[in-house]
Amino acid sequence: MLSMIVIATTNKNKLSEFREILKDTNIEIRSLEDFGPIPQAVEDGSTFDENAYKKASHTARILGVPAIADDSGLVVNALDGAPGVYSARYSGERATDDENVAKLLKNLQGVTDRSARFECVLSIAVPSGPALTYEGSCEGIIIDEKRGSNGFGYDPVFYFEELQKTFAELSPEEKNRVSHRGKALAQVKEEVHMIKKWLEQRLFEEKPPKPDHKEFMDNDWS
Repeated sequence: MLSMIVIATTNKNKLSEFREILKDTNIEIRSLEDFGPIPQAVEDGSTFDENAYKKASHTARILGVPAIADDSGLVVNALDGAPGVYSARYSGERATDDENVAKLLKNLQGVTDRSARFECVLSIAVPSGPALTYEGSCEGIIIDEKRGSNGFGYDPVFYFEELQKTFAELSPEEKNRVSHRGKALAQVKEEVHMIKKWLEQRLFEEKPPKPDHKEFMDNDWS
């Protein structure tokens, strides 16, 4: 019987959204922090799909339990889809949210087409490799000045016309209902019973491999 799944993220904002939406699924939600330091997955895919699977399968293989990961970002039409998979590091590997937003607004100076969308791909993987995929997206426009104090990332400049607010002006409940990640997780929640059966079958078919202790550089496994 499946009783636990690991959320493969160290982003506290993402983790909070996962926990809130999946709270009534009768599955124990664990985070990477519950297991101590593990090597990070290499996010070198060219699509959200590739990176989500890399993170989920990497975590599942190392910990020996099912894992769920997302890769998401902002896609701006006038910038040929940028920042896309580089959304979190648009201004550099250690870029802050403010730095990424500043670069985005600079690159959009004088641009009239401000249409954009948030995209999210969720991957749910078992240690042996197979995975399920769910997707969600949300359309909006990029405004010139930051508004609101909630959310994270590009939320303060992503204007959602239906509610006439930026994502940073939405309450957590509003955002989870309309956001790209919220929509993808809503599909997971709707199909949770089928997902649990699929995961249990995969785990039964092939006994999960033992964690590769060589990859736990900071732990003593003697």
